[in-house]
Amino acid sequence: MKITIFNAIHKELGAKMVEFAGFEMPIQYKNGIIFEHKVVRTNVGVFDVSHMGEFEIGGPDALAFVQKVTTNDASKLYPGKVQYSAMCYHHGGIVDDLLVYRLEESKFMFVVNAANIEKDFNWCLENAKDFDVQLKNVSDEINLLAVQGPNSLKTLQKLTEINLNEMKYYTFQFGKLAGVDMIISRTGYTGELGFELYFRGDIRIARQVWEAIFEAGKEFGIEPVGLGCRDTLRLEKGYCLYGNDIDETTNPIEAGLGWITKLEKGPFNGSEVIAKVKEEGPHRRLVGFVSDDSRFIPRHNYKIYFQGKEIGYVTSGNISPILEKPIGMGYVQIEFSNEGTDIQIGSRGKLFTAKVVKLPFV
Repeated sequence: MKITIFNAIHKELGAKMVEFAGFEMPIQYKNGIIFEHKVVRTNVGVFDVSHMGEFEIGGPDALAFVQKVTTNDASKLYPGKVQYSAMCYHHGGIVDDLLVYRLEESKFMFVVNAANIEKDFNWCLENAKDFDVQLKNVSDEINLLAVQGPNSLKTLQKLTEINLNEMKYYTFQFGKLAGVDMIISRTGYTGELGFELYFRGDIRIARQVWEAIFEAGKEFGIEPVGLGCRDTLRLEKGYCLYGNDIDETTNPIEAGLGWITKLEKGPFNGSEVIAKVKEEGPHRRLVGFVSDDSRFIPRHNYKIYFQGKEIGYVTSGNISPILEKPIGMGYVQIEFSNEGTDIQIGSRGKLFTAKVVKLPFV
């Protein structure tokens, strides 16, 4: 397994380590997932997400290339702006969801899911043949911390001269934090106020940044948090997880990602197929559901039923630490996707009642 530069720190802190996307990563620390989840919702927590992938794209055709391979309209980006987007295959299925950073006028950065780094980079290389662009996979060079929660701004403001209050959601700045040059980005996948910090450097630099953040956040009860609560946090907000809620068999319209799919910008990979799905209407849709029955936990691939008839399957599910109820997302036939529809989830040979609800859950 690969390790991130913070691996020794996680072990010193007593983290439970697991294999994730080829990396040894902390799933939780000593106090457990529910504790860590609530720390991020009410205070401030720090995730090591250095396993994520980063690609740099530069050259005269950089924008044209980004427009071809992603679904959102990258022409709306300016240096310092970030965009949530997706890459699709020609048949409209999703290669990955990602963040697009416009670093300079003719330089971009993609931030992709850890499990998809090789696949995504090969897809980009394949698409780059017709463009005057240079692609570089810098995933192994970049360390990435996500500092998330209501007190994340107060914590990090102590460590930088950049006015974090003035940074809008989905923008970034180059600057120093804890004495280290980095990209300070007002982003995150928890639904809370938060920042993501991209920086290069060795173990000494990484420890310097980590320890400075924890010293600055001490008065707020800052905690290290693992991938376990990262999953429950994103689920409560109805955010898609690649490999569960979206993959190469799902198109952006049925996945509820029409808002990042800008057909009016001109042709891009999969745009003709996606346009047809939008025009005709999808046959199924990704929905959220809540159950009042605490005797089960909805899990990936559990079947969804309506009055005993199978109508879809669960893509993500868990007990919401905030609602203290089973919640989940799944694909159902379009006629059963309306808010308020009563459904059942099959689990261990039994059916448990649930209701389709509007996302987010929290």
